[in-house]
Amino acid sequence: MCITRLLPLLFAAAAFSQTPNTLTADEKKAGWKLLFDGTTFKGWRDVRRGTPPGDSWTIEDGALKAVPKPKLREDLFTVQEYGDFELAFEWRIAPGANSGVKYRIQDRFLINEKRIKEFKRFEDLANDAIRSRATTRAEATQEYVVGFEYQLIDDAGHADARRGEYYQAGSLYDIVARTKPMAKPVGEYNQSRIVVRGTKIEHWLNGEKVVEGDLSAETIKARAERRWTRESPVYALLANQPRRKSPVALQNHGDAAWFRTIRIRPLR
Repeated sequence: MCITRLLPLLFAAAAFSQTPNTLTADEKKAGWKLLFDGTTFKGWRDVRRGTPPGDSWTIEDGALKAVPKPKLREDLFTVQEYGDFELAFEWRIAPGANSGVKYRIQDRFLINEKRIKEFKRFEDLANDAIRSRATTRAEATQEYVVGFEYQLIDDAGHADARRGEYYQAGSLYDIVARTKPMAKPVGEYNQSRIVVRGTKIEHWLNGEKVVEGDLSAETIKARAERRWTRESPVYALLANQPRRKSPVALQNHGDAAWFRTIRIRPLR
């Protein structure tokens, strides 16, 4: 194996050979910041302090946990916003579960899930919701986030993953398919990394680069149009990406998922 290919693998192995939710002296020197201390929501917007209080997130066994089937489904956002960065984290999911990590977030809005029967597709409901802009949090609503998602999923046990590589663990959800299956068996912690430099992005999973792409590429717009149609306000946000700095968000997709050893290194 050549040295240039070996170096990222050595970094990935070293980055996770430590006590969860801590930083080594070398990582601190390199500019890494810990995003989760293992016991509190410090650095995150605590959904439990919303009105009414959210029930999507808790802390369990030294991990941030997405609570399955919450009354109000919402993602967990960092307090700070980031432009170019390198994010490293560990994650595991329950059997048959689906989750994700979202970045370059362009917008967020409330969707009343009870209205789905009024529309042919979920995307039609979302387009209506972004135009009408509900402001009241309530049960049976979800906060929909427009951005780019590192997919976390049970590849064998979730129906969405069986649609193909675009929807499997490590992929840039629905936009860039992962190159190879690298997820560990369900229940085990995986090690992931997201690198964002300008419009260039990389996804790493358990020491292997599984996605490399450019968010300004025409293929990105084509995939967004395929799902949302060109007239959609969601399509316009994904295609034009007016916001280059945003929080990072952990997704609650209605299933149990755990996140720990979350750290970030801003890039200049």
